[in-house]
Amino acid sequence: MTSKGKVLLMDDEQVILDVTKEVFKFLGYDLIFARDGAVAVDIFNKERNKGVPFDLVILDLSVPDGMGGNEAFEKIHAIDSQAKVVISSGYTNDPLMTDFTSFGFAGVLAKPYRISDIKTLLETLIQKKI
Repeated sequence: MTSKGKVLLMDDEQVILDVTKEVFKFLGYDLIFARDGAVAVDIFNKERNKGVPFDLVILDLSVPDGMGGNEAFEKIHAIDSQAKVVISSGYTNDPLMTDFTSFGFAGVLAKPYRISDIKTLLETLIQKKI
């Protein structure tokens, strides 16, 4: 099966990474993980420099023991201002989640993840090339 796209997911919760990996695989996307924002920025930059950039980056807003999504977004955006970055959190009332476009994000993904939400997000931001 040919991949529909390449996605970088940054989240500090192992259970999220484990479950999400299976969902993305089922939907036909390649998924690479990072446990915090600093690692995500490093992976993003390395893949871009190799000529195989990500089609989408999903960043967890809050990482207790590391760089969170907002700071990682700023660093990724400095590397590639055209990168499609989605903010993710269970804190749905956070201003970054409710008004994500004002902060420069391409989309939002609320936790807990639902397969239908992931599918819609991927189809909208990768397949339709919006």
